[in-house]
Amino acid sequence: MYFCGKKMLVSDKTIKQNPIIMKKKHFLFLLFTFIVLRINAQVNNSEPADPKPGPQEAWQQLAQPTLGWGTTDVRYSRSQVPETTQKPPVLRAWRGERVSAQAVIATPVDLGEVSFEVSDLRCGKNTIPASAVKKYFVRYVLTETYGNRKDSFLMADRLDPVETLKVEACTARPLWLDIHVPEDAKPGTYKGTLKVRPVTAPPSPFRGSLSRQELPLKGDGGSVLPIELHVADRTLPAPSEWSFHLDLWQNPYSVARYYEVPLWSQQHFDLMRPTMELLAAAGQKVITCSVISRPWNGQTFDPFESMIGKTKELDGSWHYDYTVFDRWVEFMMSCGITEQIDCYTLVPWHYRFDYYDRATNSVCWLSCRPGEQAYHDFIVPFLKDLSRHLRQKGWFSRTYIAMDERPKDQMEAAWRVIQEADPEFKIEGAANYSVESEAADRVDDLSVAFQYNLLKGEALAKRTAKGQKITFYTCCSPDRPNTFTFSPPAESAYLGLHAAACGYDGYLRWAYNSWTEQPCQDSRFPRQGWYSGDCYLAYPGGSSIRMERLVEGIQAYEKVRLLRPELNLKQAKQLDEMLRFFGSNKYEGDTDAAGLLRQMNDLLWKLSR
Repeated sequence: MYFCGKKMLVSDKTIKQNPIIMKKKHFLFLLFTFIVLRINAQVNNSEPADPKPGPQEAWQQLAQPTLGWGTTDVRYSRSQVPETTQKPPVLRAWRGERVSAQAVIATPVDLGEVSFEVSDLRCGKNTIPASAVKKYFVRYVLTETYGNRKDSFLMADRLDPVETLKVEACTARPLWLDIHVPEDAKPGTYKGTLKVRPVTAPPSPFRGSLSRQELPLKGDGGSVLPIELHVADRTLPAPSEWSFHLDLWQNPYSVARYYEVPLWSQQHFDLMRPTMELLAAAGQKVITCSVISRPWNGQTFDPFESMIGKTKELDGSWHYDYTVFDRWVEFMMSCGITEQIDCYTLVPWHYRFDYYDRATNSVCWLSCRPGEQAYHDFIVPFLKDLSRHLRQKGWFSRTYIAMDERPKDQMEAAWRVIQEADPEFKIEGAANYSVESEAADRVDDLSVAFQYNLLKGEALAKRTAKGQKITFYTCCSPDRPNTFTFSPPAESAYLGLHAAACGYDGYLRWAYNSWTEQPCQDSRFPRQGWYSGDCYLAYPGGSSIRMERLVEGIQAYEKVRLLRPELNLKQAKQLDEMLRFFGSNKYEGDTDAAGLLRQMNDLLWKLSR
């Protein structure tokens, strides 16, 4: 049995002891799940009304629908006529890299349901198959500027992999491509096409005059756009082999709530898999585990509960149940995330710890802080047993006791308790204050807030020599650069190059999928101080513009790492001069992230030749 709050979760083993109950429950649950998912699918395909629709005059001047290439640096408005071109974007990639492009449909009339397809990309006798291209319709969610609810509007962000979508009159609909270049692709220039097709015949005034194989799209190619991709004679390793230390915190509880399935059921794990495999494909290294209830005092819409049950027996001894913890870790490893296990936390924001008390047959809460005897007596037995269990599973060497933005004195007191329980435990910590190198020596995986100048020069070299990691993080601050739903898309890519410029090992963010109540419609966070999109980068069933651009920056980081040992003095100087633009922790309001990225990508392409 595993106790969580006042609920007792029964293990699968208990149910399987009665096969008749098992079959009935399984049938009913499948039926229930099917109905719920169908309802969710219908809801997810809806978009909110635009609180700030653009002027309609421009649509009246648009004689017929258009299809053109846009840029991945722009979030195109749903209600305004976009500026596009027939000229294909400059797409350049290493083998093994993925690159993105964005096209836009704009129509003054209802087009009905449409789909789009990408042909094989060909270079002479060589081919990148169409199956290597992921296709998304770009969807719109409600957002606001820096928490100002009076300034709510629609923003293009969600990438939806649905096959078809209705395109209504006087709207724009972006189309997003992710081209995954095979590792065995031959160098050269590959060409292909993007084609938009109607699924149903367009309504009046075009009904009857067009077949289902064409759309009344204006432009040189009509409903077809050319694609051109240049592939270098270089290979980017698989994401699992990237050195960039990506740490985006996962929230399994939000998935169970959103899809309305039992927590830790097989259906829950099945529904989480696409979201977590998307994360693994971004090079994620860390599994987020909550080993106490509500380590952040329930700041997310779906609070984190404890994955480890703690029971105080009648004789005063402790029993720990690792059933959920083990299943979660094993599941995440099966998704391809295997390097590190972070256990949150010994210093929670609310200083309260839950356990089940056998004597009173109830869940109890212990209020205590590091340095107090009650804290010592509760934490030391737990850590000793956790150490035993991790060693038995073969996970100890990759496990970190993690603490997030805690005061220095409490970090110190917690560290002493950890040392007493098992001095070989490793520590992970995020700090939103200046950290002296002596204190940082105790943290094996240290993440520093973007806006602080921390551990540079000799101190940074010392950590590197010891094999200790250092990353940086953004959260509800700074305002820029960041990954909010209203942030310029280029800022997500900027972050990877900031890590390269500062000599950091990677990037941490507090929320990968801590979804809002209706994440596919409204990215605004209900609590003041958290901005729109702050708590998630992936949507149910799909990705986001922010997530794909973040991967772009991580790939650029890897290119810098791989190219640097090969450069001559002149080339190394060019690279360092360019990186300086990404190295400041003071991001000025007029910083042109998109322009800087274009210059850096031009240089990396030149150095790759």
